[in-house]
Amino acid sequence: MTTGGRTAALIRLIARADDDIPVRIPRAPAREAARRELSDPRYHQHDPNPVQRALNWLWDRIGDLFHAAAGATPGGWTGLIAIVAFVLLLAVALRLRLGALRRTPTTGGALFADTPRTAAEHRAAADRHAAEGRWNEAIQDRMRAIVLALEERTLITPGPGRTAGEAAAEAGLALPPHAAQLRTAARTFDDVAYGGRPGTERAYALLADLDTELQHAKPHLAATPTRSRE
Repeated sequence: MTTGGRTAALIRLIARADDDIPVRIPRAPAREAARRELSDPRYHQHDPNPVQRALNWLWDRIGDLFHAAAGATPGGWTGLIAIVAFVLLLAVALRLRLGALRRTPTTGGALFADTPRTAAEHRAAADRHAAEGRWNEAIQDRMRAIVLALEERTLITPGPGRTAGEAAAEAGLALPPHAAQLRTAARTFDDVAYGGRPGTERAYALLADLDTELQHAKPHLAATPTRSRE
């Protein structure tokens, strides 16, 4: 008799058995008959798909992790929730205190990236941006006006690809009393243009005041460049 025949015979034997007479089936055939029955697709049509099973496993592991953390935390679940809430509040407070995360590096690229303009044109553009409260653009144009004005006076040599820091360092040699202010202005420009920092009215006012002072500053002649404008 085949395996299928034996299984069918066993099932018929169970069906014909009297309720008062126990039916004894050998363990191996009974296990095989149950396995065959349970392998019927009808019993598995509502089983979760592989993705759902993977997600269920992941959530179970996360739940185990939280249970373990709660067990190790003073106060159990209440203590764990208090710690999580404290960490979230601390993160929000730091975000509000420090502002946007600064991108690195912040020592930026070239000072001039568009069509060449004169110092007066950049100064006028800066004033328009400031009047509209657009401090980022105002700061950038004012710094460009400062550098171009120094180039126009031949106090520093022209350098189309130079950074604000490089221009400030060279200008500080020609105008030593303003060297520190020039470095601060260059850092402000880099923070706004490349570091993700928002410009402010106060920062712009400092650059505007420096621009005005430099227009009347007398150079340290020994450091004045002799190379002509290209």
